[in-house]
Amino acid sequence: MRAIYFEDGEINFVERNKPQVAEGETLLKVRLVGICNTDIELHKGYYGFSGVPGHEFVAEVEECPGCPELLGKRVVADINCPVGSFEGDPRHAENRTVIGIVNHDGAFAEYLKVPVKNLVVVPDKVEDRVAVFAEPLAAGLEVSQQIHVTADMRVMVLGDGKLGLLTAIALKLYNPNVLLVGKHEEKLAIAAKQGVKTYCISDPEELTELASRWDKFDLVVEATGSEQGINYALDFVRPEGTVVAKTTSHLPSSINLAKLVVDEISIIGSRCGNIGLAISVLEQRLLDVSGLIEAEYDFTDFKRAFGQAMSKGALKVLVRM
Repeated sequence: MRAIYFEDGEINFVERNKPQVAEGETLLKVRLVGICNTDIELHKGYYGFSGVPGHEFVAEVEECPGCPELLGKRVVADINCPVGSFEGDPRHAENRTVIGIVNHDGAFAEYLKVPVKNLVVVPDKVEDRVAVFAEPLAAGLEVSQQIHVTADMRVMVLGDGKLGLLTAIALKLYNPNVLLVGKHEEKLAIAAKQGVKTYCISDPEELTELASRWDKFDLVVEATGSEQGINYALDFVRPEGTVVAKTTSHLPSSINLAKLVVDEISIIGSRCGNIGLAISVLEQRLLDVSGLIEAEYDFTDFKRAFGQAMSKGALKVLVRM
């Protein structure tokens, strides 16, 4: 089978054997994949990664020992895979692999294998170009699962990249006055069409001045993609408020610890979410992800697709197998 292999900043097509599956595993034939900012960070050297990346995907079950009812089904999957017996949240199993990220070949390939228990079947009425957003949408929805978001809270999302857009649109389901702050009018417009309030800045330095003028927020979600974003978020949150950190950068962040302590601010890390919840939201059409799609390429044009995904301000680039 053909696959994409990242190593030392290079992107190469390679030929690999089709994965062999055992009881409790499924062989998936990949249909559609999305290129994520995490993939771009892995390409830059995040985690010292080398291997087959890709974790946003829709696939078809080709083999599933012991579960014939799943054969031919379209599926998405939780990307966290505990190794051995484990009880609790699989996202935090000490001994785990992460599809396309940690010790588990990902979906930038014609086939991959995934534990059966990780699968979520895609309803017939949810097309591939929608279902492929299940993993990143789950990450956006995760904020609402960690924080009791109420309608009267002052909520800000900082950063209008793909994750920031999805998070703001998702939080709009719980709070009618979510404010999304970013640097790109055309991207902010995607959220504005779904009722999210927006504010456009021309330079991140403007945030310091805005934070001195605006009333503070109960909840600030930091999704800037920058190692500096956490301190901007701290500037906007009220004393005893909460900052939810979404950025994973290959560069380290330094925070204003004195402000954190004096203002008694809570910082919550937020990563993956519940794939089943995301699929349910997409099936009910509670929000629209179509505006986030920038381009779609064939797998043979993967390098060109990845180049577009890496361009400044890019939205979601999809690759069809």
